[in-house]
Amino acid sequence: MTTIGLIGSGNIGTAIAEQAVAAGHDVILSNSRGPETLTDLVGRLGDRARAGTAQEAAAEGDLVVVTIPFKSYEQVPAEPLAGKVVIDTNNYYFERDGRFPEIDEGRTSPSELLATHLRGAKVVKAFNAIQAAHIVSAATTAGDPARRAIPIAGDDEEAKQTVTALIDELGFDVVDAGPLAEGRRFDRDTPAYGAELGADATREAVAAG
Repeated sequence: MTTIGLIGSGNIGTAIAEQAVAAGHDVILSNSRGPETLTDLVGRLGDRARAGTAQEAAAEGDLVVVTIPFKSYEQVPAEPLAGKVVIDTNNYYFERDGRFPEIDEGRTSPSELLATHLRGAKVVKAFNAIQAAHIVSAATTAGDPARRAIPIAGDDEEAKQTVTALIDELGFDVVDAGPLAEGRRFDRDTPAYGAELGADATREAVAAG
């Protein structure tokens, strides 16, 4: 059993929390508005879920999911995440987030910027290329021929193994796109983004990104 801290409890965070609880994990949910606004969600998820601050989710989670609007990435508490595996689900939407020239010009990527902010954390990009509702509705058991795949990217191999194991528990195969910089291969407007594919086809879509 793992305690999963969630920094952000929107659609993606809620879906991951729901699947994690169903798999037997504890979750600590947080958002920008305060723990008291999560009472209903925690009640729906049951005894394995509780609400806290972002600082608490970061400090008490064995593994932490950052799932907030990308423009707010510098608000993620960095110190308690040092040495921890951090899943980054964020997407850069300039219409919402404003322009980040270093991303627009291809000098870096959203997950690399988060990793720079979270120096010492082991950032793995995942869950950004799947519709939030599908995290629950499309989950299937291992070996199902119709099982969908989720692409990941990261610089730490052990961290990627940890995230792969969790994603498998939550109901999906995994396609490793390589280092964190390669996460741009399944960012917005790429063939793998939003694709509803199995592992082989996801691998091809990532390669085409």
